[in-house]
Order: sequence, then C-alpha cells, then structure tokens
Amino acid sequence: MNATTVRACTAFADARRLAAGAVRDVARAVRLHLDAHPDASVLVFDNATACPVEFDLRGTVDDIAARFDETAGAHADADALEPSARPRGPGRPKLGVTAREVTLLPRHWDWLAAQPGGASVTLRKLVEAASRAAQGPDRRREAQEAAYRFMSAMAGDAPGFEEAARALFAADAVRFATLTQPWPADVRDFARELARAAFGMTPPSADAPSPTPEAVA
Repeated sequence: MNATTVRACTAFADARRLAAGAVRDVARAVRLHLDAHPDASVLVFDNATACPVEFDLRGTVDDIAARFDETAGAHADADALEPSARPRGPGRPKLGVTAREVTLLPRHWDWLAAQPGGASVTLRKLVEAASRAAQGPDRRREAQEAAYRFMSAMAGDAPGFEEAARALFAADAVRFATLTQPWPADVRDFARELARAAFGMTPPSADAPSPTPEAVA
C-alpha cells in the first residue's frame, strides 16, 4: 500500500512496536531506526486495514518529511479545486447526486412512482437504510480481515495462531484473548486492537492509536 493513501500506521521492528501515528512521523522513525540498526527487520501496517505500508526512505530524514509535506500540499490543492473552482453551468446547482442507470421490473417502477417524493427520493432512502443496516456486519468483517492479515504476517508461527484465528472468525472474544496472551506483548496488543470490532466492541480510532514506546534510534 502506498503511504500517501494511509492516514495512520504502526511500525514494528521484529515483534516490538517501534512507532505509531501519522505516516510522516512513522516514516521518520523507521528511517532513524534503520540508520542505527541496518540489519533490522521493520514492517509497517495501516492502522485501519493492517495492509502493509511501503515508505520511500531515500535521502535524509528531512528529505523523507519534505516528500510527505509536498504530497500533502498537492492533495490539499486538489481538494481546494473541487468542486467550487469548476465553472457553474446554467440551471439549479447539483446537490452532490450522480445520475446512473437503474434497471428494475415494471412493478418496481410502479411502486416507486407511488411513493412520496418520487422514485429518486425513495431509492436514496432505501439505499441509506440498507447501508445503515449493513454497517454492523461490514465492520465486523473488516475487523476480522484486518486482524487476520496482521496476525498472519506477525504471528503466523506463534503458539495457538490457528486456534486464535478460528476464535476471531467465530467472534469468541474470550478464547481469542486467552490464545493470544502468550504472544509478544506488542503483537498481541495490536492484534487485539484490530479485532475489537469483530467482537462487537468499539475500535480505537485509526488516527489515534494507543500510546506506544518511543522510536529507537
């Protein structure tokens, strides 16, 4: 995963949590650590998805920070141009809706036409309701996938890995906690953070991970 698309991440040096937070700061910490320990093995994970994150570590620490600042500035400029910088055409302003073709059976169109507000309003309400109803299952599935992705990368050889994975997908929080207890503390804790929503618990903000040790230089 390209670091420019990540909001927050966590770096591990072997089984130890090295740094966590904004990608710019984590990249600097990783570079400092590798300068001091050239043979170290460092893996970086997106805090939201646990997808691996790749950094461009060329140049000095200041060069790395400057590249992130430049990218952030470019994104801000692009956002500033949308949509206000575009010339406005005649007619009513668009309210953020997008026209797409929808194929339905005649009886569906008849039902939609009979609803207050017409077909478009009714379809939007139905989609919103379905989206809200799916949030819980979607969040659990995403948490399961993220936790398993991280566990496979960092704890695939750890005792009880397969049983812990089964507990994760079975939403058995107690068994998952028991089976991950012997794992290295930082690996165990990050796996549990990622898995919280899989057990119906509120996950920590991806942008504000729990306190971590200072990066080792």
